[in-house]
Amino acid sequence: MAIFLDSGDISEIKRFKKMGVIRGVTTNPTILKKAGLTRGKSALRELEQAIAALISPLPLSVEVTGNKKKQMLDQAREFSAWADNINVKVPIHGPQGETFNLEVIHLLENRYDIRVNVTACMSAQQGLLAALAGATYVSLFGGRINNMGYDCVEEIARLRDLLDDNDLPSRIIVGSTREILNVSQWLGAGAHIVTATPALLEGMIYHPYTAETVRMFLGDCR
Repeated sequence: MAIFLDSGDISEIKRFKKMGVIRGVTTNPTILKKAGLTRGKSALRELEQAIAALISPLPLSVEVTGNKKKQMLDQAREFSAWADNINVKVPIHGPQGETFNLEVIHLLENRYDIRVNVTACMSAQQGLLAALAGATYVSLFGGRINNMGYDCVEEIARLRDLLDDNDLPSRIIVGSTREILNVSQWLGAGAHIVTATPALLEGMIYHPYTAETVRMFLGDCR
């Protein structure tokens, strides 16, 4: 089991990598916008290559920004060429329910030998189809699943059983992590990987009773 850092901030990535607690980094257009990326493709390439070099050989996910079949294929091939440890995020389907995304995923993995992280999955059945198409990673959006009134833990366990029972090698990433509790809870439910923001990782580290205890120890040394 592992934790991937959701961040496009080089300083934050460097800080948590030094701790030895992360096993990869995930980015998407929203994360990069929050990190201050406002320019075009050259700035995107520069930032993603810098992150890839910083964390190598750990994996970095970079998301396609188009919704046309050829555009996604072309972007995926371009992005994956930026560094050996880059995998490409492709949504399970388009904004109007377009289904050719699965064809794109299958082509990328099987014809172009590009590792794909299938993102925006909201159910075990979507994750199963992504795995059957050949995806290296299948990303369930746990927080959003819970917001819809479903139990993300059940979807994770169901998907893990389907993958294990059918010898499908895809690894489950659970993102859209909203609470510190989610990380251990979702890993315990069968996720291979859970993504966390820097703020969530900070919250996992700090405990007020730990701080109180350390203060007591230091005080008793005087």
